Amino acid sequence: MQTAGRIKPPMTADNGWWWEQAAQQVLAIQRCTSCETLRHPPRPMCNRCRSLQWDFIAASGRGTLASYTVLEHPQFPGYQYPIAIALVELEEGERITAQLVGIEPDDITFGMPLQVSFQADPDGFVLPVFEPAEEN
Repeated sequence: MQTAGRIKPPMTADNGWWWEQAAQQVLAIQRCTSCETLRHPPRPMCNRCRSLQWDFIAASGRGTLASYTVLEHPQFPGYQYPIAIALVELEEGERITAQLVGIEPDDITFGMPLQVSFQADPDGFVLPVFEPAEEN
């Protein structure tokens, strides 16, 4: 009997490239090629200048915890609960939501430094997650 896996996000022409970069362990941030505004999540048009032209940069993967929530219910098959979901303020200035791993919910603190890592599901789907950054 096969166990249920993680629910996969929809892959569209607007975001498929982002998931392809994640599969290569690159945390990509879309950038308007007209005004160079960064934007996440990916979308077809720049909210600043309305250009449809874009490329992307590889983010450093470093940031700080801006906010978080801990999910306990409803519990879906394929997930380990509780799940901490972080709003990360990236060094580049954009924000991203992702799972926070490697820390107990009671130990999470606002403003803590975080670093991206990449987890692969058994089926090969790669997901960027964040964990506490190692002290230098």
